[in-house]
This record gives sequence, C-alpha cells and structure tokens, in this order.
Amino acid sequence: MSLSDEYFERSLKVSPGGVHSPVRAFKSVDGRPIFFKSASGAYLKSVDNKEYIDFCQSFGPLILGHRDPEVSGYVREAIETAWSFGACEPYSLELAEWITSKLNFIEKIRFVSSGTEAVMSALRVARAATKRNKILKFEGCYHGHADSLLVKAGSGLAGESTSDSAGVSEAQARETLTVPLDDENAFLKVFETHGKEIAAVILEPLPANYGLLIQRKEFLENVVATARKYGALVVFDEVISGFRVALGGMAEILGIRPDLVTYGKIIGGGFPVGAYGGRTDLMNLVAPQGPVYQAGTLSANPVGMRAGLATLKKIEKENVYSVLEKRTENFCNEINSMAATIKAPLQAIHYGSIFWLHRKTEKPIRRITEIPPDHKPQFAKLFHALLTQGIYVAPSGFEVGFLSLAHTDEICQKALVGFRSAIKEVYEV
Repeated sequence: MSLSDEYFERSLKVSPGGVHSPVRAFKSVDGRPIFFKSASGAYLKSVDNKEYIDFCQSFGPLILGHRDPEVSGYVREAIETAWSFGACEPYSLELAEWITSKLNFIEKIRFVSSGTEAVMSALRVARAATKRNKILKFEGCYHGHADSLLVKAGSGLAGESTSDSAGVSEAQARETLTVPLDDENAFLKVFETHGKEIAAVILEPLPANYGLLIQRKEFLENVVATARKYGALVVFDEVISGFRVALGGMAEILGIRPDLVTYGKIIGGGFPVGAYGGRTDLMNLVAPQGPVYQAGTLSANPVGMRAGLATLKKIEKENVYSVLEKRTENFCNEINSMAATIKAPLQAIHYGSIFWLHRKTEKPIRRITEIPPDHKPQFAKLFHALLTQGIYVAPSGFEVGFLSLAHTDEICQKALVGFRSAIKEVYEV
C-alpha cells in the first residue's frame, strides 16, 4: 500500500469522503487520490516522492506556477509582518486601487474569502438594487455552492427548478431559472415569461467548470442586451477567466461592461480570496454604506492581498498573456497532431492558457448536452495513463487544465512525450 493510500484510509475516518472538496476524491476517474506534500513551479511532489508535471495548478490560481520566487518574497515579508488584522490595513487598499485603476468597469470592489462568497454577495446586491427575487443562470455554468445556485432546469423550459444538492429547499430552488447555453430563443422565452421578476442574469462569459464551452460573442451580446431591456442586471462570473485570459478577463475581450463582476483565484496569488465589484451606485448598497449586509473575519487577508498584487504586477510586466497564449496553442496543437497520427478520437481545445481534453467532435461544444456520452470513462483511462507518465491533470473529465508561466517550452516538450505514450496506451489498437 502506498503512503497516499494510507493517508486516504485515515482521512476517510475523519472527513466526508476523505476529502475537503469533492473532486479531490478521484471518484470521477474511478481511482484513489494522491496526497501531495510539496510543489514548485510546474511540479507537484507526492507523499510517495513521485514528481508530476502539474496542469491543474490548484484549479487555476497559479498563473505564475507554484511558489513563484518573486511572489514568494512578498509572501515571506507579509507573514513576518502580520497574519491577519481583522481591521483596516494598507495592503487591500493597494490591491483595490490597482484593480480599479486598470479596469474601468470596476469602480469599487469588496474583497471576500472565496468565489462562492463573492457570487452570493453580488447577487444579494442585485436583488436589493432591482427589488426583484429571481436569478437566471445557464446550464453548465458553476457559480459556487450557495444554495440558490445549485440548481438545474426543470421539465418545462421556463418552469420551476430543482436542486442538484440535498439540503436546498424548494423555495430557494424556485428563485433560480436555468436555460441552456447558446440558445437565444430559450433565453428570450424565459424573459418573456419572468422578465419583470428577474433581478440578474449571471453567467461565466467563458464557461470553464463543465468543460471549456466557448460561447459565440453574438450569443453573449444578445444575453446582455435582453437582460438590460427588461431591467435585469448583468453579473459576469470571472472567478476562473478574470486575470487569466486577459487583464480585464472576458469583459475586456468581449468589450462588454457588466454591472457586477466576481473574481477569485489569481487575485490572491494562490491564497484564499474572492472579490466582487462593479458600478459605484451598486457597490454603495453594501454595508456599512448601504443596506446590503456582508462581512467576513478573514476578508482581505494581508498575505493574499500582497501575493495577489505581486502576481498581477508581474503578469503585466512580463506580458504573460501573450506568452501563455502561444505556448498553450502550441501545446494543444501537438496533442491534436499526436491523436491524428494514431487516429485517436481525442481533441485538445484552448482559450488563452486554459485547455480541455475531450472526444473529438465535428462542431465546437457549446452546451453540456453536446459533450459525447462516453467522455467520462474515456477521460478516466487517459487520466490514469497520464499519471503513469508523471503528468497530473484535474481528476475529472469536466474540469479544464491550465498552463502557467512556469511551464517552460522545455517542460511542455517533456510533458508531450508523456502525452504521446499515454494516448497510444489508451487509444492505439
């Protein structure tokens, strides 16, 4: 028995499923989790002293890689200064000033401790501002585990919703309407029925929590225009895409000015963080200035604030987006070339430095219903073959992968050798 197996057996006795976040349990890939003890750059090291090239990167925050040396200096300095204040400090002020000076659609910002908390708070603001109760979301877009967002569409297009999780009341589920992505007609019909009740439309402008479902710009523009026609606010969930695909995220790329935006991951430099921001009039509704209550003991933690600002400044200084865009494109092209050579039905798609592996399809996958039915078991086989080659990707076929600045051309080439062996093992007849 490996040391990871021993740790997992112990963990099962003290934690639900042996983990502190479901996907870590490896259930989606029919396996047992690896326990890791250290990380550096593009690499993870397990408790069994096996080294893996890491394309999960903590599910996206580590755009510079694990423990970037430059950011580490600020982290060490921060830890020597203070761990937490529970009071006003200059570090969150500096990060807030930097973000609001760079992004014209973020006029004010409030830091919290997670993406879930950011989304929950932003929607509370939207309901207060519009004096409406319903929220509209899209199938395949994940916005954290707040009760009202753990829902899926009911049998009727604009009918009641049911929850994806036990413990969520029917009353809460009914406040959320869900429609398919890439379907203007379905979206419009819901607004024709419920338009005067909808406080906000929330969407990932780059859906990346149920595969990488790249949307048509025209569809996103129609969503925004329709919402505004009916007086609903537009909330962009850029917890993944924010500061990952561009400094201003998808809002910048699309040229769309959302009313509110939620962030997380990269803005904390690898430490727990979330944030929501947007128009001044909306953000002024938040306590203590306004009637919308939201608070947090560890909000704007000084270590995360300093790590986040150091990360963002380095991203801008070193032109990280163009470097990673080219590197990720080349990486995916190489995987696709390998697959084509042995006629493997595998495809790697990407947007910026985010990539996704799935069964090859003739048309781009934009809805969850278009994901091939055998995707999950096929990915599970590839996942374990990659592990054998010393390559770690997220342990679910519906999670995306990430390149970081630490994934040099040399490391990518080393990884591609492992990918070639894994693809042959899984697909070659």
